[in-house]
Amino acid sequence: MPQGTLFYAQSGGVTAVINATASAVLTEARARKVRVLAGRNGILGALREELFDTSKESAAAVRALAHTPGGAFGSCRYKLKSLEADRPKYERLLEVLRAHDVRWFLYNGGNDSADTANKVSQLAAEFDYPLTCIGVPKTVDNDLVVTDCCPGFGSAAKYTAVSVREAALDIAAMADTSTKVFVYEAMGRHAGWLAAAAGLAGDGPDAAPHIILFPERSYEEADFLARVQKVVDRVGHCVVVASEGIRTADGTFVADAGGGKDSFGHTQLGGVASYLAGRVKDRLGLKVHWTLPDYLQRSARHIASQTDLDQAMAVGRAAVRYALEGRNATMPAIIRTSSAPYRWKIEPAPLDRIANREKTMPKGFIRRDGYGITAAARAYLEPLIRGEAYPPYGRDGLPKYVALKNTLVKKKLAAWEG
Repeated sequence: MPQGTLFYAQSGGVTAVINATASAVLTEARARKVRVLAGRNGILGALREELFDTSKESAAAVRALAHTPGGAFGSCRYKLKSLEADRPKYERLLEVLRAHDVRWFLYNGGNDSADTANKVSQLAAEFDYPLTCIGVPKTVDNDLVVTDCCPGFGSAAKYTAVSVREAALDIAAMADTSTKVFVYEAMGRHAGWLAAAAGLAGDGPDAAPHIILFPERSYEEADFLARVQKVVDRVGHCVVVASEGIRTADGTFVADAGGGKDSFGHTQLGGVASYLAGRVKDRLGLKVHWTLPDYLQRSARHIASQTDLDQAMAVGRAAVRYALEGRNATMPAIIRTSSAPYRWKIEPAPLDRIANREKTMPKGFIRRDGYGITAAARAYLEPLIRGEAYPPYGRDGLPKYVALKNTLVKKKLAAWEG
């Protein structure tokens, strides 16, 4: 039996399959006789010494995590700064880990989480504390570098493509006497991956979505409105999909809510769909409906992609293996080996190549006119949404999700005053 404890925590916006990764982590650790403590609300759980004893959860509950959305242990948006700027916090973190004999640190999140895991590994080395740190990938934004795709994205992409296709049928049926333009807002601050996934809903010049707005391309209002009118004139209606992070040529967010910064230092965005709908109504005089799926697109476990589920569990298993093998400052990355047929594998990637970097849409994935996806993008995206991983349903017609006991271990240190 390995000596020591494994710490696992979830960070940032949750996904439809982040709990599947947690399920795989716990299952793999139990098979190797390793105790796992989970942080309550991400890294804050470690700083506050609020640690869940996962050994109190039944095997059935751990299995059920794989089909339960949300974040079973709680997540957070809490960014630790540099080792120099936030040194007392890092030292407190190390003090808690040492008190509970934590030798393996797994942080499940996106870019900022990879950065945190990397910095914790550096501090542990400085204090000569035997700690192996692993970043575990997750994000619906699909913007982590090195890895071909990110667990969580495939399911959100499937939800987006299905929702846009279904809404487009609704609009087409009613367009003669009702709504002419429909605007769907997709998550994506700097990267247009989810908006691009909407392009899978249809193929051809008259198929919805007729216009996609990407953060990678500047938003030009006059050109956008002219295209909307042309589509309406030709097709009878127009379906628009816009990333929340589209910007004007000077770099200003179209949907800047004026609400300052969030806890990660990001601009707090408002609703780009409502803004665009207002401009279409005011300038073109067309009846418009808009939607902001917001959390729905990342929590829709009922329509999860089987590919996404398989990859979410694979990175969880690999994270435990890498930790026990001593692969410090590493992340299990998904490597595509073939697109047709679709094949992939998991390989270790160094965190310093991933932390604080962002993968945006390649130029070759965006149509020359800037308003749609190319065949190359379609070939990349299609395998990621394949397969249906439905949760079990109860007699009440609702999915059967699990709620963990989440029993806290006894604290050994003084309360954190951070």
